[in-house]
Amino acid sequence: MSVSAPSVSVTRRSGAMGACPVHSLRGKLRQARLRPTRQRIALGWLLFGRGNRHLTAEMLFEEARAAKLPVSLATVYNTLHQFTAAGLLREVAVEGARAYFDTNPTPHHHFLIEETGALVDIPDRDIAMGQLPSPPSGCEIAGVDIVVRVRRSRQKTG
Repeated sequence: MSVSAPSVSVTRRSGAMGACPVHSLRGKLRQARLRPTRQRIALGWLLFGRGNRHLTAEMLFEEARAAKLPVSLATVYNTLHQFTAAGLLREVAVEGARAYFDTNPTPHHHFLIEETGALVDIPDRDIAMGQLPSPPSGCEIAGVDIVVRVRRSRQKTG
């Protein structure tokens, strides 16, 4: 399957390789010990090219289809899980099997807006936690993800 990254128009000055977004993405993948394949570059371009955001595998698959990238939903899932394992993404489990992938891998938490299903970041410093329970024997705490569910306020009338 042949996949190419979306075309990029970049003016290069000598020594300005770091200014090329595709070159930067290749470096990011190599630093994470992932081979920068065409599919990873193309999906990474869609993921990281718009700043920090939260999306499902299905959302990324639809973006790839709109960009005319010939990738399967299975490839999208595999790539998202590879990026997550490499520390480039965070997986945020919301409801059962529904998971979002967050392009901001730094420690933080989320509001889930019930009406839309959208996630909104909560800075880590805005959550105060008490004591965590001791993990079961032979285990260690890998992280704590807090999802605060919110809904639009119901205004009381007259």
